[in-house]
Amino acid sequence: MIKFTDLALAESLLRAIEIEGYTTPTPIQADVIPAMLAGHDVLGIAQTGTGKTASFVLPLLQKIVEDGQKPGAKKCHTLIMAPTRELAAQIGENIHNYAKFLNVSVAVVVGGVKPKAQIKALASGVDIVVATPGRLLDHMNEGVVGLDQTRSVVLDEADQMLDLGFMPTIRKIISRLPKKRQTVMMSATMPPPIRKLAADFQSNPVEIAVAAVSKPIERIAQSVRHVPAANKRIVLTEILSQDKSGRAIVFTRTKRGADKVSRHLEGAGLTAAAIHGNKSQSQRERALASFRAGRTSILVATDIAARGIDVDDVSLVVNYELPNVPESYVHRIGRTARAGRSGNAISLCDVAEQGCLRDIEKLIGNRLESANDPLPANGAPFAAPDAGSAKFSRPKKTHNRQGPKRGNRKPKGADGNALKTKDRTAGSTEPLAGLNRMLGNTGSRKQNKPSQIGKR
Repeated sequence: MIKFTDLALAESLLRAIEIEGYTTPTPIQADVIPAMLAGHDVLGIAQTGTGKTASFVLPLLQKIVEDGQKPGAKKCHTLIMAPTRELAAQIGENIHNYAKFLNVSVAVVVGGVKPKAQIKALASGVDIVVATPGRLLDHMNEGVVGLDQTRSVVLDEADQMLDLGFMPTIRKIISRLPKKRQTVMMSATMPPPIRKLAADFQSNPVEIAVAAVSKPIERIAQSVRHVPAANKRIVLTEILSQDKSGRAIVFTRTKRGADKVSRHLEGAGLTAAAIHGNKSQSQRERALASFRAGRTSILVATDIAARGIDVDDVSLVVNYELPNVPESYVHRIGRTARAGRSGNAISLCDVAEQGCLRDIEKLIGNRLESANDPLPANGAPFAAPDAGSAKFSRPKKTHNRQGPKRGNRKPKGADGNALKTKDRTAGSTEPLAGLNRMLGNTGSRKQNKPSQIGKR
């Protein structure tokens, strides 16, 4: 079995990896690290939770060690772009962990905060800039940072950047990079527009796909409970009250819905916190830190957190509302079963969400196990197909199916009201606000880590 010591990494990097508790690279790491060290452009496709971040961070740091040169004022040698502030912060945290024995400068550049501190950090030049596209382009247009000395660029979670409408901005940024560079694109899914972007900006990339595209990892036990929207809070409370195994993340479609669900769980005696774009920076950081430290056992989140929360021991994900975009389901449930662990994913499905459920099952290639909900539906119990059966058949198709081209009914939020258009693509309009470099670093460190780096 290949080990990190077999990957031609510097001794200083190997020491940091050992301190983090890892010895064996994941499949994506074992393939991407040598390809990047050889100078190839890389198109990496891997399921969430398989270690994509370390797969590109480690070779980028190795190249900085070998190069030994510092960038000029207002320049950077390496650029990493991420779709959300949380993900950018976590990438920055990973870089600091693996570069603890190196003299490497890192700047995390995101929107929603005053630019003064970022301008100061960029003034003398930095080795690595981790940025969200919008704020980076603002700084470039203001002359705060230039990319003419940038040698490597990474687009992390490229498909989500497409979903969030960042592609025009990314094209502008990449057009200002030197033609001679290394371009790496990492993603859990690879839709046609991303492949076109790769064709436009990569040169003979090495495509590395270590798992079936859009298929949830096998260690996640997935099921669906058919529940009327009016009963979802009751069923959710029952599920979370029975789950004693660890942390849980609950996903809602809307910010308002996340707040309502969080308040309901708190009222039921459970420790819960909501995180979404309408929360202030300090509120979001406190919620994440408390969740990581175990003081809060339940995090209620919108899809902006689906790829930005990296906590190894999340044992349960509940889809309180099914996402309209089936790929979002894959990313949501990928918050569990990380770093070699197993996990559970339970989806609560109202009759109006049947179209979304069928789309999800088509994407993942499996029919979700369906369990009869023992709680009453509007005062009447569900009827099982036969006495003693623990399962029931899916409700019949209805012309009011939800999802693209599936009828006229609009999707509903946690409050039962029709969603506004701006809320239907989760995360797409949530503002970024503020940043602490060491996001969520207040929790206690786990002592028994798995041998593989499971950082996404």
